[in-house]
Amino acid sequence: MPEDFEGDLTESVFWGADLSRSTLRDVNLTGVRVSHAWLVDVDIDALVERVTINGVDVTDFVNEHDAWYPLRAMLRPDDPAGMRRALDALDAAWSTTMATARALPEPKLHESVAGEFSFVQTLRHLVMAIDKWFTAPILGEPFDPMGLPNTGSLDFDFPGLDLASDPTFAEVLAVRADRAGKLRDYVDRLDSGELDREVVVLENGPNPVRECLFTVFEEEFHHNRYARRDLAQLQ
Repeated sequence: MPEDFEGDLTESVFWGADLSRSTLRDVNLTGVRVSHAWLVDVDIDALVERVTINGVDVTDFVNEHDAWYPLRAMLRPDDPAGMRRALDALDAAWSTTMATARALPEPKLHESVAGEFSFVQTLRHLVMAIDKWFTAPILGEPFDPMGLPNTGSLDFDFPGLDLASDPTFAEVLAVRADRAGKLRDYVDRLDSGELDREVVVLENGPNPVRECLFTVFEEEFHHNRYARRDLAQLQ
């Protein structure tokens, strides 16, 4: 019987378990050991560091052929200077994506590819992500009504959202620019003592500031990749 597992499974042992066709998403597999296993038709999308398969260290090979490395490795920095470098790199990556989007007619930017978020919906979701993990818990400011949660969070009562809203590309860009500016100002003034300050994130509970910023960076990284994939289909 298929089941969903969430939470802390640290040091769990799966023995003789059939995990075929399972989905592991947003998981931390640091230090995991897999033995006597079949890896057939497996698709792994991850930060790769010190990975050995059948006695072969594949780390360098994977990273040399990963078009998103080293940006992928910059998303969980140790200090404020690393936070600023990560934000600079994310902004640079998004500038290319935005240039592609602006070259398309408005209706294309509202068009879904393979049932995924449209480009405008992707930007709305990123507004939601930054509001959930930064604007509300760290700055103490309200959610923007156009924010769009992921499908797993649609039933959570986030304050002030208007899920029926249908903003234009320009309207979403204006809100996104406002949020980006506030994040940039905050990160530019960030000091190490702030990183471990605990804040309360709606739906996810207490988190240190560093984890909130990591989540924003990861959302920006992954949804940029998804957006580029879909924009290539729409061109």
